[in-house]
Amino acid sequence: FLSPGVNLEKGLEMRKWVLSGILASEETYLSHLEALLLPMKPLKAAATTSQPVLTSQQIETIFFKVPELYEIHKEFYDGLFPRVQQWSHQQRVGDLFQKLASQLGVYRAFVDNYEVAMETAEKCCQANAQFAEISEVPLFYVSIAFFSTALLYKPVDRVTRSTLVLHDLLKHTPVSHPDHPLLQDALRISQNFLSSINEEITPRRQSMTVKKGEHRQLLKDSFMVELVEGARKLRHVFLFTDLFLCAKLKKQIGGKSQQYDCKWYIPLTDLSFQMVDESEAVPNIPLVPDEELDAMKIKISQIKNDIQREKRANKGSKVIERLKKKLSEQESLLLLMSPNMAFRVHNRNGKSYTFLISSDYERAEWRENIREQQKKCDFSLTSVELQMLTNSCVKLQTVHNIPLTINKEDDESPGLYGFLNVIVHSATGFKQSSNLYCTLEVDSFGYFVNKAKTRVYRDTTEPNWNEEFEIELEGSQTLRILCYEKCYNKMKLTKEDGESTDRIMGKGQIQLDPQALQDKDWQRTVISMNGVEVKLSVKFTSREFSLKRMPSRKQTGVFGVKIAIVTKRERSKVPYIVRQCVEEIERRGMEEVGIYRVSGVATDIQALKAAFDVNNKDVSVMMSEMDVNAIAGTLKLYFRELPEPLFTDELYPNFAEGIALSDPVAKESCMLNLLLSLPEPNLVTFLFLLDHLKRVAERESINKMSLHNLATVFGPTLLRPSEKDSKIPANPTQPITMTDSWSLEVMSQVQVLLYFLQLETIPTPDSKRQSILFSTEV
Repeated sequence: FLSPGVNLEKGLEMRKWVLSGILASEETYLSHLEALLLPMKPLKAAATTSQPVLTSQQIETIFFKVPELYEIHKEFYDGLFPRVQQWSHQQRVGDLFQKLASQLGVYRAFVDNYEVAMETAEKCCQANAQFAEISEVPLFYVSIAFFSTALLYKPVDRVTRSTLVLHDLLKHTPVSHPDHPLLQDALRISQNFLSSINEEITPRRQSMTVKKGEHRQLLKDSFMVELVEGARKLRHVFLFTDLFLCAKLKKQIGGKSQQYDCKWYIPLTDLSFQMVDESEAVPNIPLVPDEELDAMKIKISQIKNDIQREKRANKGSKVIERLKKKLSEQESLLLLMSPNMAFRVHNRNGKSYTFLISSDYERAEWRENIREQQKKCDFSLTSVELQMLTNSCVKLQTVHNIPLTINKEDDESPGLYGFLNVIVHSATGFKQSSNLYCTLEVDSFGYFVNKAKTRVYRDTTEPNWNEEFEIELEGSQTLRILCYEKCYNKMKLTKEDGESTDRIMGKGQIQLDPQALQDKDWQRTVISMNGVEVKLSVKFTSREFSLKRMPSRKQTGVFGVKIAIVTKRERSKVPYIVRQCVEEIERRGMEEVGIYRVSGVATDIQALKAAFDVNNKDVSVMMSEMDVNAIAGTLKLYFRELPEPLFTDELYPNFAEGIALSDPVAKESCMLNLLLSLPEPNLVTFLFLLDHLKRVAERESINKMSLHNLATVFGPTLLRPSEKDSKIPANPTQPITMTDSWSLEVMSQVQVLLYFLQLETIPTPDSKRQSILFSTEV
């Protein structure tokens, strides 16, 4: 009898993998304990001489329970190793874990003694300055460093690790196996221990003691991209209570544990955020073309697909491990190449350093944390202490992995795919009248991107934006909101990081919980930030529901009505709504930053939709008074709500296959023939839109919309699979997350549109040419 989903052979192999992992980490842990015990012997020997370095009592206090910890784990390792070597269905390991759990009292005694051990060690350091000339002193200092950075947490981390391992073992152990009750018992004991110990050690966590006996505490750490002589370098940065340290993770050779190299550090007393003078040259940020970033995303999605396929086929672990390595390389490259927002720190005694960051939220968070700490710190650091501090980073780090898929557990949420509607209602709590606006960020592929911006609400302490935005989600888990004060007076602007910045008044975030958002109704929430409260409503539509194209209730309307019916009724080649929107955007929206990408106000879009549907004669007047992003949003909505996409359900699979051809001649022949196979209203409307989008891209230097950006916006709207052809799971009761086949599908749609946008001309037969010429003159 197996617990649900446990396959006998796979379960056996999974248990062996889990146990091999714990053996490797036990080896590392034992080597740490050995290093700690190294100075104990010479110190004990000296204690019996006429010139003792430490008294026997002091040695006993400092090294309390460390030998016992070593013996417990040595016995556990020696017992586990041969059993894993001779692995089989009958092999048992539960008794070893149960015994290990039963000895947690030693950990308890060790933790209870920790404060006394630290005080004793610090007093000995201060009282014995002459140690500097004794050969054992470096060892002693190392032992103190280990005490303050590793010893309290390493044992507790071992229990945490063992608890996770027990979870994994139980998941793959048949209920009938003799190990099952023993592992359950060990898990119960470990969890009880952890819950009691965590309450006590949390305030002491992440500390490194400095000579004066004060605590140097780790406040924040993160992976970040540093710009070094024009090249992007991945760094791990650490903010301590008195300094900002930038480190590089050394390459691991063999089974060695992680180590850091300190690249540079700045005492917080000397750190400033570089104010860039107008005359001063700001280092150019090497931007990576969107096409390259998209190619990386396509590769990532393809590899994830391959991994899922191999898992389903129960192929060997070597194939999956090779694919996971490729995935890790591609995701690391994407995270290295995608950020382009400068975050500069300056050492008053010399050099400036530039990081690239993808989110204004994160940049603001770092600045706030540093400025807050600068109010209350002083600084001293010797070269020996710097080395010790860098070594301790491995133990202190809170961010252990680059945010890659490879580092996620299999049962961790892959995020949401679909559309998130957000209404930014209002905000309260501002102390004085200001010009206020908000921006919204969501995460995608491991980093955050800005997705929407409200209008500026002028001269108020209680802005009422009441603006709705539709945000596309790609594996997103978090929604962030930032509230800014718009500064119109150029003289007052703070020139940080070489750009004019409006002041951030507050920021906050909410987790996008798939279960909570399963309900398709609006959900209201309040985000508190620095005394300011912003009211929001959110509603999620998953991909499978966004595919359902709803016909217009009124066949006299234009939204949700077949394009052939509309053009026939209007006696036009291109629908009136398309011509009107394009004309208005070309009149005043061609230099609008992010045109078509930035969301328009949903209420304005709905008003325009209603006006077009009833053929309101005043629609052109309405458009002239509306924000141009609402007009762009109306055009996108029209194409999205067509009962059949512009490229048709029938031809969609052929376009997807055509774009995948590697021979350029075959690809061109295939793609052009398919295009000319479209029904005439579809073809003429597409070519009319294509010419417009090319003209938009000609102003890319101002509006920041490249051909690729436009293809990303319009591709999934103009090319969509029919519901029966879609790779989306049809059962809406399943969790609303997506497989990577959907990401691949979307990227294929972008590539098709980009292909046509990049063609200088589209050769057409004479029979079609008149229609096309006429359409572009409409």
